Amino acid sequence: MQDVTNEGAAPGLRERKKRATRAALAEAAVRLAAEHGAENVTVEAISEAAGVSPRTFFNYFDSHDDAFVMMDRDAGERVRHAVRAAPAALSPLEAVREALATELVDVAERQEIWRLRATVLQRSPRLLVRGLGAHMAEEIELAEAIAVRLGSRAPNEKSTGASAACGTDASAPDLYPRLLAAVAGTAVRVAVEHWCAQGPDADFSEVFRRVFTLLTDGLAEPPPPAL
Repeated sequence: MQDVTNEGAAPGLRERKKRATRAALAEAAVRLAAEHGAENVTVEAISEAAGVSPRTFFNYFDSHDDAFVMMDRDAGERVRHAVRAAPAALSPLEAVREALATELVDVAERQEIWRLRATVLQRSPRLLVRGLGAHMAEEIELAEAIAVRLGSRAPNEKSTGASAACGTDASAPDLYPRLLAAVAGTAVRVAVEHWCAQGPDADFSEVFRRVFTLLTDGLAEPPPPAL
């Protein structure tokens, strides 16, 4: 597997500015929430800390809570596009892995924010539930992208909504795409949590590679520890 580096085409200046502004808002929100509690942080305070207007805030986030839960609402679409466009020689797991690796290229530079965000979510049951809902929605959409790659779904075919999450939607992706999307999401979460627990000198790309190697190997039982 390649290192977790961005080897694709670099985004344009406008896109880089948009990402920088969104990241600044999300970072400001997380830092303020870690200090004061998310319920005590206003959109005005977040905007002021990021150096933009409250009106600009709503260009990037639909609500106050989204600033803590969805640090980059466009990330999922970039991952799905990369999965659909990945070379045919890659297996579905490899395509998902490479798409996620590209998206997580700068995670090592934001370890403190990832840790603070986890703390903020743990302290707020409301945000934790909202984050779970957002994660499930992203998971279904990733499964749809995987299904398109496998040829079992038309590019513009979508599940009908919440019933897909309950397994009662006839248009929902098949079992394999749904399982792969769920496993990949869990793998990223485990990789980030394990990496954060290792301290500032840990190499995220190495942890990420190890996690996906375990998946590729079918989660074979590891050898017993040396005595």
